[in-house]
Amino acid sequence: MTDSNQKQLNQTLWSIADQLRGAMDADDFRDYMLSFLFLRYLSDNYEAAAKKELGSDYPKVGGAEEGNKRRVPLAVWYANNPDDIPAFEKQMRRKVHYVVQPLHLWSSIANMARTQNDEMLNTLQAGFKYIETESFESTFQGLFSEIDLSSPKLGRTYADRNGKLCTIIQKIAEGLAEFSTNIDALGDAYEYLIGQFAAGSGKKAGEFYTPQQISDILSTIVTLDSQEPKTGVKQRLESVMDFACGSGSLLLNVRKRMGPHGIGRIYGQEKNITTYNLARMNMLLHGVKDTEFEIFHGDTLTNDWDILRELNPAKKPAFDAIVANPPFSYRWEPTDAQADDVRFKNHGLAPKSAADFAFLLHGFHFLKDEGVMAIVLPHGVLFRGGAEERIRTKLLKDGHIDTVIGLPANLFYSTGIPVCILVLKKCKKPDDVLFINAAEHFVKGKRQNQLTEAHIAKIIETYQFRKEAPRYARRVGMEEIEKNEYNLNISRYISTAVGEAEISLKATHGELAEIEKAIAAAKHEHNGFLKELGLSQLP
Repeated sequence: MTDSNQKQLNQTLWSIADQLRGAMDADDFRDYMLSFLFLRYLSDNYEAAAKKELGSDYPKVGGAEEGNKRRVPLAVWYANNPDDIPAFEKQMRRKVHYVVQPLHLWSSIANMARTQNDEMLNTLQAGFKYIETESFESTFQGLFSEIDLSSPKLGRTYADRNGKLCTIIQKIAEGLAEFSTNIDALGDAYEYLIGQFAAGSGKKAGEFYTPQQISDILSTIVTLDSQEPKTGVKQRLESVMDFACGSGSLLLNVRKRMGPHGIGRIYGQEKNITTYNLARMNMLLHGVKDTEFEIFHGDTLTNDWDILRELNPAKKPAFDAIVANPPFSYRWEPTDAQADDVRFKNHGLAPKSAADFAFLLHGFHFLKDEGVMAIVLPHGVLFRGGAEERIRTKLLKDGHIDTVIGLPANLFYSTGIPVCILVLKKCKKPDDVLFINAAEHFVKGKRQNQLTEAHIAKIIETYQFRKEAPRYARRVGMEEIEKNEYNLNISRYISTAVGEAEISLKATHGELAEIEKAIAAAKHEHNGFLKELGLSQLP
């Protein structure tokens, strides 16, 4: 699909969402809209694979008979070949890793919506349940748990709700009709809609969305060779993790850069149930098979994910790349037991008022020795005292902080504060810290400031080749950082002040002489006017 067609598809879907949500707030309608787009993707992908699998046996529908025009081909095949269904579905599970019943396919649901079928709502509900519990080899329990088809926001009665859903689905089907041949475009449209809904969600957007421009920086950094970034992108990442993954966009960005065969397995964790479901849908929508990713619903700080609680150091999971954009300055309640937690005991606990370093230490604990971690945090982690100063000092003395990147303010939908990216490595070669001050390099937008491709490229190039540039980037040795008491405030190491221009006394004298001549000429002319009027002249 061309860029212009993709843009048209995105705008078409957003226009439909904007028109149809009615009394619903954006967050509620987001879940309906994205779920229907997800069903459309699963269906299109499945029907394309079924057509290839069945070959000449795939029914041709839409003949002259009126009743045959709207029949779903796979439904026709199921009706005519009941004995062959088990073998067919077994083959489909092997090839596309899931099964969708003909009645639950988007084309069937859209036909029911078009005819205002009274059973559309019940059929849709049954379809969602089947996808959650039976479609995939691994169950996706609760995948549609946030889609309340009995919600009074859809209507007071069953008939009202059924009618409302029919209208929504019919409009989406009509909007998508001209794009029906391109399955991959739906993944990009899904991402676009998440961004648009985030724009209208204010502070809530931080729960599920990392702006694309920041995602680009993080994903590029972790895909470069960790020890020698200048050599370029790694050939393969065995594993990547985001422990506060939101809708999964950041993980998918890493996968996009590595290619579908350049990454082994994707791991994500998300505490918010709605966002957790968005992430699972987002993975499948982008062609990541259910066997290639694992998203866990749980609390990162309490570490309730069983695979991360392995006590045997030899069996402890470790990841090649870790990316994260955790909640900023999140209040938490650390327990006495967590003081002895292997993640924190060598560095100490982050303060209750700000869990920023708790998130950082959690991720860093599971980083491979040759891995790289890039995390977005508020600027306070660079200079705050107390427990945070002790953690920061320990990380610096141990040589784990590789790069500090200061970004402009107002890049996020959820907050206007400036943020930084910390790049950490367990085994880094340079014995200095690279500081990049990109805070003044942006384009001002109506709502949020924007980083252009050129701004992003400059940050990446500076990191990759460890370049220095006046008022932008500098490599700072540990002796200087120690003299500054391990304070990483960027302004201590990079001056952003513009020096005053040198003044030429000769040139200035010449300018003053010209000014005096101009004054004398103006005075002479003015006195001429006064003389003609018979008035006293200026001395």
